[in-house]
Amino acid sequence: MLEDLIKEFKEIFKYDGEVETFFSPGRVNLIGEHTDYNGGFVFPCALDFGTYAIVKKREDKTFRMYSKNFKSLGTIEFDLDNLVYNKRDNWVNYPKGVVKTFLDRTYKIDSGFDVLFYGNIPNGAGLSSSASIEVLTAVILKDLFKLDVDMVEMVKMCQVAENKFIGVNSGIMDQFAVGMGKKDHAILLDCNTLKFEYVPVKLKNMSIVIANTNKKRGLADSKYNERRSSCEEAVKVLNDNGVNIKYLGELTVAEFDKVKHFITDEEQLKRATHAVSENERAKVAVEFLKKDDIAEFGRLMNQSHISLRDDYEVTGIELDSLVEAAWEEEGTVGSRMTGAGFGGCTVSIVENDHVENFIKNVGKKYKEKTGLRATFYIANIGDGAGRYVK
Repeated sequence: MLEDLIKEFKEIFKYDGEVETFFSPGRVNLIGEHTDYNGGFVFPCALDFGTYAIVKKREDKTFRMYSKNFKSLGTIEFDLDNLVYNKRDNWVNYPKGVVKTFLDRTYKIDSGFDVLFYGNIPNGAGLSSSASIEVLTAVILKDLFKLDVDMVEMVKMCQVAENKFIGVNSGIMDQFAVGMGKKDHAILLDCNTLKFEYVPVKLKNMSIVIANTNKKRGLADSKYNERRSSCEEAVKVLNDNGVNIKYLGELTVAEFDKVKHFITDEEQLKRATHAVSENERAKVAVEFLKKDDIAEFGRLMNQSHISLRDDYEVTGIELDSLVEAAWEEEGTVGSRMTGAGFGGCTVSIVENDHVENFIKNVGKKYKEKTGLRATFYIANIGDGAGRYVK
């Protein structure tokens, strides 16, 4: 595949010399959903599929970007001296925002580059195609311009680009998992402090199966911001009543139960209940994983989905149909939605002997219920972003 991408790059950009190659993974969150911006714990892992980049540094200040995923848009250009959000530039605003954030932090970038991107992460599926291209751009900038910056700092800048330049008020989990991923390990990340721990994921006779609803997620960003705002309001109410916290993730379930009566708005209470309980589930689930108790880990995955469905209300008929069909299948250890919600993907742990039937039966039930065809991926846990070596 890489040879084909290099050939296409040379045809598009009329160039015949040496090129640089880079890769950045997608990610899936195994448990701990909508906890990152609530200062809680998440448990994501990098995947072995993601976004590839073929790159050639330029002598002038022009950036020329082409994506095989958006062929109809052709090559989109922008200039180092004019890094502003432009709706017409579509997907290119993501790498452009990263370049601007690096410059805002006074890193020296004095020329542009030509790049061909190709991602085999389904766009809009909730597997972080946006974070993948952001971190990929950061890795390219570090390499081409010999910048003295570590991965955690790049991860933070990519989050700033998404928050400030793109305008999506996301937490740091996606970029962190994409940048800091480690083969066969998931990352227990405290989003409040950025302290993290690599935890081996030993599935033995089981696999991670990701199912894409293939539903267009038009509401995801606006609803995401609404949920975040509800949680922030709940924190404000608690602080007004003498509970001194910055984030809901600072409270255990027991501590929250003692003070939740202060939150009189029903919607805020439900959102806060999810944020606190999901944070505790993530911590407990990881302890079970460390003890090789995959059955309990799976049970907590199921509970996570129920909380996202009932308290956070971010699932919808498509995700619920996939998860409920998964729960009915022999060999399913656990299943839940993953990502922002309102479409996107589910993540399931399935015994290998039952994977084939799982995909066939869950797909059939889902199509019967929703009219949509789900796409399934058997996922392996891979490394984080960096130079791509064949």
